[in-house]
Amino acid sequence: MRASTFWFLAVGATAALTHMAVFALAQGHMWPELANALGFCVAFFVSFAGHRLLSFKDAATSVATSLGRFAVTALAGFASNEVVFMLLLRTLDWPAFLALFAALVFAAGQTFVLSRFWAFRR
Repeated sequence: MRASTFWFLAVGATAALTHMAVFALAQGHMWPELANALGFCVAFFVSFAGHRLLSFKDAATSVATSLGRFAVTALAGFASNEVVFMLLLRTLDWPAFLALFAALVFAAGQTFVLSRFWAFRR
């Protein structure tokens, strides 16, 4: 396994755990979809810092360029996450944490491809 792949998985897992922890703390106080969005917002910063410093440390782009591109990448990932989450939660009546976990896994592949080949292009 390449180092960048290892770090991508480690940073992604850390960001996902952050997302789920924020969701767990917030879901009793707001709609699940908003708790998911709040979790995304907090995890975004964990994810960007980890990917910039560890996963894609040899990026040929500036921090500002990478941040802008990663924001677009992350928002695209969140859009697919939220659609899958809402579908599983509201349409298929899955438990909130299971729906969130499945949505995070679904969005992870998309985020890796966009991060690797665009946001942190080498």
